[in-house]
Amino acid sequence: MTSKLESLQSWVDQVAAHTQPEAIHWCTGSDEEYQDLIELMLAHGTLTTLNRETHPNCYLHLSSPNDVARVEHLTFICTSGKDDAGPNNLWMEPAEAHEKMDALFEGCMRGRIMYVIPYCMGPIDSPYSRCGVEITDSAYVVANMKLMTKMGNKALERIEREGKFVRGLHSTGELDPERRFIMHFPEELSIKSYGSGYGGNALLGKKCHALRIASYQGRQEGWLAEHMLIVGLENPDGDVHYIACAFPSACGKTNLAMLIPPESMKGWRAWTLGDDIAWLHLDEDGKLRAINPEAGYFGVVPGTNEKTNKNAYEMIKHDAIFTNVATTEDNQPWWEGKLDGTPAKDWQGRNYDPSTGKAAHPNSRFTVPATNNPAYSSLADAPTGVPISAIVFGGRRKKVAPLVYQTKSWEHGVLVGAGTASETTAAMVGEVGKVRRDPMAMKPFCGYNFADYWAHWLSFPERSEHLPKIFHVNWFRQDDDGNFLWPGFGENIRVLEWIIDRVEHRAGAKETPIGFLPHAEDLNTTNLDISADALEELTSIDTAQWRAEMASVLEYLEGYGDRLPEELRRQQKMIADALNEEMAKAS
Repeated sequence: MTSKLESLQSWVDQVAAHTQPEAIHWCTGSDEEYQDLIELMLAHGTLTTLNRETHPNCYLHLSSPNDVARVEHLTFICTSGKDDAGPNNLWMEPAEAHEKMDALFEGCMRGRIMYVIPYCMGPIDSPYSRCGVEITDSAYVVANMKLMTKMGNKALERIEREGKFVRGLHSTGELDPERRFIMHFPEELSIKSYGSGYGGNALLGKKCHALRIASYQGRQEGWLAEHMLIVGLENPDGDVHYIACAFPSACGKTNLAMLIPPESMKGWRAWTLGDDIAWLHLDEDGKLRAINPEAGYFGVVPGTNEKTNKNAYEMIKHDAIFTNVATTEDNQPWWEGKLDGTPAKDWQGRNYDPSTGKAAHPNSRFTVPATNNPAYSSLADAPTGVPISAIVFGGRRKKVAPLVYQTKSWEHGVLVGAGTASETTAAMVGEVGKVRRDPMAMKPFCGYNFADYWAHWLSFPERSEHLPKIFHVNWFRQDDDGNFLWPGFGENIRVLEWIIDRVEHRAGAKETPIGFLPHAEDLNTTNLDISADALEELTSIDTAQWRAEMASVLEYLEGYGDRLPEELRRQQKMIADALNEEMAKAS
């Protein structure tokens, strides 16, 4: 097979001449092709079949023990100017990066099949979608890209029609950590990844394209590529709203994306538009609309059970690829937090021995099509996307941040997003409880200088008067004994109800220096077991703590030097001054 698009065919020919594969396969995206790939991997031992009765059409992949996660220390942004990559990224000069990668790719596919994967991120006929082509020597990557993207002939037809695509070249190489790099060339709309077969390093449509390259592309073209879930909500009166939320890891992102309203909130409905990435465009009326560029979920599986996330638990019972989970005696997948079953083999295929560590790798994953989700909405495939009523930033803070507050303006909201922070947990590397800034939850994923990225966000009020309101939430506020003050999970819909009511000018709030907070009585707590003292603490701020917080935010922002937008300094000063006035009044 060949492509009608000369630039694509020429690139494929060049890569083939350089990597010297045994054969070239152009991926069609058909179900038959997927099954053929599964059979090939089963024959090679790359996959094993899981219990057909309990988990039909489910398979297990065990990766190399040295290849189990994203490698941010080996991930580079290669722009012509170092400052264009910014202090938020590792940088390498493009010519040097190409030379390094080309040496690794030389002859690396000898004896292997070279797969050419045309794919579309987003609905195939949406003007908001963007296409790419990944060349890889991994059948595992092809199978996952089939589940995660609109992959195959229809994508190829669009690429040939438009003549523009993101180029992604990948090889598992020798899986040698010393010969492993992920290079991004935003100015060229291209990616080169070598030496890893792990999801985010190898499924180039995901973080590499849909965030790092797309964030740069979005700035050039006037839209936003964000690390955000998209959830749809309908209240008992039939009003529908869509909310986009950006949370750093370990902050309840997947649970909120697949939220199930509790019995106590009768008449509410929720559905998932996306669990990880949102592309936000202004429509002709100036409304911000979102599409989910992904067609599936590539989720962390430990901790998933019927109580924590029933929808996720149900959707991975069939037609899923599991990576690095354990297995039971009867060959069911198993992971910590599953609540039933006993592991017999660990994630390395060894007889499970608790003294050697966890049975499933802490970063073990599932890949499933989005249609598996019981809360799936066909609007995920709507070419026009969905209108966003509110943008929500969130972090994990024991103190300081209240349960929820609304920013005073879009510009204030950008400051809140830029200062988003979480305290590290025991599951993270480093000192527990240390505050780590993760602006807009994009720290590992922004493909250019954060200062320029914030300036891009700040440009939107010049282009529209209909931007969504911006909020911040913190489900993790604790009392002095370390107990969570808010029940979380499905009850978080009560906070989203207040957010929606604020958007619709139905809910009350009190103005504070940091934004608008609900009064305790503004939150719907009907049938909720929560004390008046807890509610009071959740809906109040400590002025002294916030003075320290705003000083810390300014110190972080100043690290971006002269490129930092002056508007962020102005917003920070307004809040700091208001906090100082509040402190003076109190004394």
